[in-house]
Amino acid sequence: MLAWAADVKSGDPDNYEARAAVYYWANLFTNITGFIRHREGIPPNNLLNYGYAILRAVVARSLVASGLLPTLGIHHRNKYNAYCLADDIMEPYRPFVDKLVFEMTESEADVSELTQDMKAKLLNIPVLDVVMNNQRSPLMIAVGQTTASLYKCFSGEIRKVKYPSFE
Repeated sequence: MLAWAADVKSGDPDNYEARAAVYYWANLFTNITGFIRHREGIPPNNLLNYGYAILRAVVARSLVASGLLPTLGIHHRNKYNAYCLADDIMEPYRPFVDKLVFEMTESEADVSELTQDMKAKLLNIPVLDVVMNNQRSPLMIAVGQTTASLYKCFSGEIRKVKYPSFE
């Protein structure tokens, strides 16, 4: 995947993102027979869906706090989706959810049903530690820095959106 990342061009005309996604999901949950990432798929898709919903809410809230409208996306466009921009901005934060869900699948005996305990663990997503600019902070603070930098990009103050690094 790192080799593909070096070759990705703007707009991904060679479809590296899709290739990387197939590889990523095939190698993430190897302990779960037949796992395919799909919204209605077998567990732990249920945990991923719940985690991504929490992440999406954190990002949408932060976009609004930064003075942006979450409806108007960059890559995501759908007249029935009020959170297209949130869906765009949350993408680099998804691995933090994936890691938490992976850890849960390793420690939980059964992930077929989303229990109260599992929901409680997933509700920690906003306070997961992330690193941005070599500083550790809660995910929701990092998302705020990302959305504030996006606003500054749109206003012409800076040229690059700030995102966390994933360890």
